[in-house]
Amino acid sequence: MLKRSVPLYDEIQRMVLELTKRFFKEKTYIYDLGCSTGTTLLSLAESIDINRAKIVGIDSSEDMLACARRKLRAQGKVNNYILRKIDLNGTFTLQNASVVIMNLTLQFIRPDQRSNLLSRIYRGLRRKGCLILVEKILLEDQRVNSDFIAFHYSYKIRKGYSYREINRKKKALENILIPYTYNQNIRILKQNGFETIEEFFRWFNFCGVVAVKN
Repeated sequence: MLKRSVPLYDEIQRMVLELTKRFFKEKTYIYDLGCSTGTTLLSLAESIDINRAKIVGIDSSEDMLACARRKLRAQGKVNNYILRKIDLNGTFTLQNASVVIMNLTLQFIRPDQRSNLLSRIYRGLRRKGCLILVEKILLEDQRVNSDFIAFHYSYKIRKGYSYREINRKKKALENILIPYTYNQNIRILKQNGFETIEEFFRWFNFCGVVAVKN
């Protein structure tokens, strides 16, 4: 579903993996917040020596975690990962992290809880650790924003979605998926301690940044 909904999804996964390998430090934690069915976890399993890392997948859906466990078990990797059912809107503490991944996750966190979550992430990161953040974003200009949304819908049509399916999904996500503008995301990252923030991906209304704890 994500490959049909998110433009260049495989390339985003590759870029996230490259950044993770760059910032990962031996015997530290890698957190995938909103790990869903474990796609990123499997990529990490294939590229990082599991004996050098502690990888934690967190999601609020037990069904998603069960799917992730099945995928990891099929690859003989399930015992190398920690999978936890946690609502990121609530209390959550990270420790000794060199990399935290939020791939299309922050947009589902209640706006009044995002600053608290980013603050906890910052405190749980080691010095020179990073947060890899991929988000759907709003544009500052309403007309351009409408155009970019239309381009995304056209992408979904090319991938086989019907207009009815697109509208049903849009309605289901109202008041659940609440994107920020690029500047709002940068501002909230800086407010919670991140100083080095660089964009590594952009496709119309999708954006990825890496934020480093200096």
